[in-house]
Amino acid sequence: MTSKMFDKGLAIRKDVLGTEYVETALANAPEFSKDFQNLLTEYCWGAAWGDDTLDRKTRSIMNVSMLAALNRMHEWELHFRGALKNGVSRDELKAMLNQIAIYCGVPVGVECHRIANRVFAELDAEKKS
Repeated sequence: MTSKMFDKGLAIRKDVLGTEYVETALANAPEFSKDFQNLLTEYCWGAAWGDDTLDRKTRSIMNVSMLAALNRMHEWELHFRGALKNGVSRDELKAMLNQIAIYCGVPVGVECHRIANRVFAELDAEKKS
């Protein structure tokens, strides 16, 4: 049985990260981690992202910045992609990466640029096909 907050979080999580990614994460979670996936969906996506006080673009800008500061590059890439879906422009992302490099360190900025360039190349290739 799911709660309203879980259902709200699931819809937001799918919208930001992509339905395929979320359904795969939930379906492939080992038994040990299934409850954790449900907690993430309800708490992070339902309670936090579901609070309409901040819009999704602002939340994406915050997450991209915080995840860079924590050097959590796998999650950073997911939220970088989500930021694009949430209306953060390439120019805004470029400015964010400059600020990330200054405040979080140049090595983090270099890694963020490496990931960003790969993501942009993938997205641009998809547009051409």
